[in-house]
Amino acid sequence: MVIPLRDENPTHRVAVVTILLIAANVLIYFFVQPQTFGVTEDFGSQQDQASRELEFLYRNAAVPCELVQSEPLTINQLQSGCNAPGPDELGPAAQPFPEKNVWLSALFSMFMHGGLLHLAGNMLFLWVFGNNVEDRFGYLAYPLFYLFAGVAATAAHVVTDVDSVIPVVGASGAIAGVMGAYVVLWPGARILSVVPILFVFSLTRLPAGLVLGIWFVMQFFTNPNSGVAWAAHVGGFVVGAAVALFIRALDPRSPAAAVPDVS
Repeated sequence: MVIPLRDENPTHRVAVVTILLIAANVLIYFFVQPQTFGVTEDFGSQQDQASRELEFLYRNAAVPCELVQSEPLTINQLQSGCNAPGPDELGPAAQPFPEKNVWLSALFSMFMHGGLLHLAGNMLFLWVFGNNVEDRFGYLAYPLFYLFAGVAATAAHVVTDVDSVIPVVGASGAIAGVMGAYVVLWPGARILSVVPILFVFSLTRLPAGLVLGIWFVMQFFTNPNSGVAWAAHVGGFVVGAAVALFIRALDPRSPAAAVPDVS
């Protein structure tokens, strides 16, 4: 796994949207989403804290089965899987969270994370690659692109696991879209990266095409039991690259000028 630290690709303005996205993810993780670390008697037992976290995710995060049936899960589905009797058979009274908007949950999931390492890794990749994409897309088009890539990534995950009742969380699908756009627009940009060689970690500068190409290929070798939504990563990356290719085609002379600055 190659870990990018920073790129040698200067921007022309402050990455306000990227900074706000990072801030939103961090604030939601620490101050909105219940956590199981740092439990004391004042906050209840660890089991109670874990239950609150799980309830929060089922109440707010995207669940493939819910998106497929366009309805919140029933208690039977939570306990027995997506093929258990659904809301049409049992009625809304059987749903633990009948007020949940399953479509908005696809957006909410982009701002939740499964742990500190999950959060830190996503925010690192977002900062390294997001500032340049924001610089080229502009302050208005960039957040729309980010959300679009995230929703497309969730859709890719749902298509590959339609019966899943496990909540999907993380900004990685949207960030994969940013990475896909980056590799199309600046494939030769140098990325200062940590490269593991046997048991030694080496700092080296590699072209973005190689760094992101390695990352993309590795998604297909993800352990299926790891809980990583690899299809969301692939889907987000492909969508981001496709959008960037379309944008670059609007002005083949310069990828940097492909999107009009509407800020």
